[in-house]
Amino acid sequence: MSRTYSIAVIPGDGIGPEVVREGLRVLERVASIEGLDVRLTRYPFGAEHYLGTKEVLPDSAFEEIREHSAILLGAIGDPRIQVGFLEFGIIARLRFGLDLYVNLRPVKLYAEHLCPLKGKRPEEVDFVVVRENTEDAYAGMFGYFKRGTPDEIATQEILFTRKGTERVIRYAFELARRRARARKLTLVDKANAVRAMDLWTRTFEEVGAEFPDIARDHAYIDAATMWCVKNPEWFDTVVTSNMFGDILTDLAAMVQGGLGIAASGNIHPGRVSLFEPIHGSAPKYAGRNVANPLAAIMAVQMMLDYLGEPRAAARIEEAVAGLLRSKRVPSLGSDSGLGTSQVGDLVIGELERVQVPV
Repeated sequence: MSRTYSIAVIPGDGIGPEVVREGLRVLERVASIEGLDVRLTRYPFGAEHYLGTKEVLPDSAFEEIREHSAILLGAIGDPRIQVGFLEFGIIARLRFGLDLYVNLRPVKLYAEHLCPLKGKRPEEVDFVVVRENTEDAYAGMFGYFKRGTPDEIATQEILFTRKGTERVIRYAFELARRRARARKLTLVDKANAVRAMDLWTRTFEEVGAEFPDIARDHAYIDAATMWCVKNPEWFDTVVTSNMFGDILTDLAAMVQGGLGIAASGNIHPGRVSLFEPIHGSAPKYAGRNVANPLAAIMAVQMMLDYLGEPRAAARIEEAVAGLLRSKRVPSLGSDSGLGTSQVGDLVIGELERVQVPV
């Protein structure tokens, strides 16, 4: 089996280039330790490139990117450009164009002192959210009538399909089985108010019948946010829609310590997929060497796991976990007292010392 991987790298905007730099340093070091051949192709797309060229993500580059093993993205967004323009032109285009229908968000607490919830231990915060990634209100079906007048009307359509709903629910059941932890899958919806979500309810039950070894649970989104704070240990694997998943995973990120550790995968199983930290571009911190790069490093960890390199992924995860448990990286924000490159140095220094399965 080939252990050569081609990675498309889009550092993006704000702190994106800084955190991606550290992620790539870790990737290159772990590749050397584990004997991987990693070949990087860097792409300039983002605010600076757009302002200089008026180019967002051209077709030629999109076709190149889709031929890679995986994509590593930093962050997209710049206050000089209309909100949503670059995000939709780059991130959404990759998600929709590559049909990356699973947004995968692990929620794992590595050190008790990082959790804002009193008395919650690492073993009580260890779940994963499977968010549908190509439908819902994010599908781009919107419009305006009488724009700019007192009678203006704005519309945005929610789109659910049986195919899109079933494939992400099936992925979530299969993941719950692979995790082999609590063997439980929780559906989060709002079918009592958003009646179109009855499609989710019915599909969950029908697909669930094929997985008798996986317990089925349910929570409405408002209740789920409450339980996420009150009893995060109740969750094992969660499946939900695009919009609700977007909200729930940011809340969950804070339960695990903050956006500074939270990474996500945008996945189509068996195809080129995209990995990124879930934090934004944070332009006010750009160029100051203060952004914590652990989320970008954990995005690299997720990418390697997806590519079929569990030892390399485990090496990164254990290096990061050890630094957090020992408080050598004392916090996950820009107030840790450590520079971006210093955190990268610490992770790299740990890679060879950690114990990973043979």
